[in-house]
Amino acid sequence: MERFLNFLFIGLGNGAIYAMLGLGLVVIYRSTGLLNFAQGEMAMFTTFIVWSLSDAGLPLWLALIGGMAAGFVIGAVVHQVIVRPVGDPHQKPLAVVIVTIGMFLGFNALAKLIWGNEQQSLGNLFGRGEIDILGTAVAWQKLGALLILAIEAIIFWVIFQRTKIGLAMRSVASNPESSALCGVPVTRILMIGWGLAAALGAVGGTFTAPTSAVDANLMQLPLIFAFAAITLGGFDSFVGAVVGGLLIGILTDVVPRYVDIFEKMPLAPAFLLILVVLLVRPEGIFGQKKVTRV
Repeated sequence: MERFLNFLFIGLGNGAIYAMLGLGLVVIYRSTGLLNFAQGEMAMFTTFIVWSLSDAGLPLWLALIGGMAAGFVIGAVVHQVIVRPVGDPHQKPLAVVIVTIGMFLGFNALAKLIWGNEQQSLGNLFGRGEIDILGTAVAWQKLGALLILAIEAIIFWVIFQRTKIGLAMRSVASNPESSALCGVPVTRILMIGWGLAAALGAVGGTFTAPTSAVDANLMQLPLIFAFAAITLGGFDSFVGAVVGGLLIGILTDVVPRYVDIFEKMPLAPAFLLILVVLLVRPEGIFGQKKVTRV
């Protein structure tokens, strides 16, 4: 039992990171109706900023806040300078997707140019201490990741469901032309959406770095898991991103420990579940069906 709980909490901690990235992807999707393939590299870039601020002497929490602020600015600038000139994502979805793939390569190369290829280390936001839960030692960092994830999910649910900005974001994602005619500042709303997603990436990267290393490849594997999470939970659902991320974390960390066939294929259980969900409910567990009139 102790062994199972140990793997379970590891899976939940890792799943929280996937869910954080997934929330950023959902923010972009609910603002534009598209997926941002550069979300992971933007998270990596802002994590380097967090490391730079921490290395300069700032406490890690203040460095994270600074990285989130820088991420918001970077996301907003990226939209205004790179994404917006391409055109309306609803009319040119493929063009915008290709641009995000180009951004993936661009942020990776820029990080190497600025910080080099050396791996850097980043400390734990919640320290290296542990707490005993049902006879199992659980790192405070894992519990902290779950706590931060819960706070993020609640904040974004409130923003999108209870504020004018959230209503404007949903309106723009649904019909930007009609939204503009109703007085919604479409460009500003999209800019805010990109900024929020990039700020979220800094948090996910800061939790990923202590178990890996801060380098240009930091967020590539977590991004794949984040895409899997929102595919499972629903592209337009914050609850889906959270539940999907946690399920992916549990499946990839727990199941291979007990099922021999998955020992050399730890990703297989998660993707098998995704396949089943897509066959039964293509929009994801918590996604909304889109009804169109013919």
